[in-house]
Amino acid sequence: MAHLSPQALLDRLAALGIATDTVEHEPVFTVAESRPVKAQIPGAHSKNLFVKDKKGRYFLITAKDETPIDLKRTHAAIGASGRLSFGSAESLRAMLGVEPGSVTPFAVANDTDGQVTMILDANLMEHERVNFHPLVNSMTTGVSREDLIKFLRATGHDPLILRLPEPPAELPEDPAAPM
Repeated sequence: MAHLSPQALLDRLAALGIATDTVEHEPVFTVAESRPVKAQIPGAHSKNLFVKDKKGRYFLITAKDETPIDLKRTHAAIGASGRLSFGSAESLRAMLGVEPGSVTPFAVANDTDGQVTMILDANLMEHERVNFHPLVNSMTTGVSREDLIKFLRATGHDPLILRLPEPPAELPEDPAAPM
């Protein structure tokens, strides 16, 4: 089955009555690379992790870009079986129709078989406006958080919204501890 193009995605959002604001920019592949681009665009930005569990179930975790996530403990929070590992680029292309570096919650529109569970981090959902790639990493599209949920539900992916486990804080050294 053919995957949506960025324009087809934007048309689908418009058909749902979802207002979007899309900015074109240089392709960005990492959170660090995207910082200068994001500084020009209002709203919260994201990082997206395409992962699978020991039973081969796939999850798309969308979190606020700078949120630390403890992947060693996330499986328990999202109901996965055993530790999570990253899904392959081939699985990403087959299920979500995007390339690594362009992962976005909008891509679940391409998961017509419902193989991917959508997870939204509560930190991201505290923001009125949220921004994602519209299937390619050379554009960023902003929508309201309510419209993101409306879109995900329209694709058959009712998102699980939760606070993801963060890595344990480094304990401060005890000044009285022996050397």
